[in-house]
Amino acid sequence: MQSRNKVFDDISQLMTNAMGVAQGAKDEAQTAMSSMVDRWLADRDFVTREEFEAVRTMAQKAREENASLLARIETLEGK
Repeated sequence: MQSRNKVFDDISQLMTNAMGVAQGAKDEAQTAMSSMVDRWLADRDFVTREEFEAVRTMAQKAREENASLLARIETLEGK
């Protein structure tokens, strides 16, 4: 019976080691994929959310100033 337990222990140890190797491979693949996506995004001319919001705010301010100036011109032309 003791030899049988040794076989099960060996199989158990082998499976544990295999799971460790699989986990390591998964982590390595995940890191490589993340790195590849980061490089791909860096090569593109995408804007960040902060840059988009800054330009959006500037455009809104320009529209408001434009409307104000248009009202002022209409008032001056009306006189």
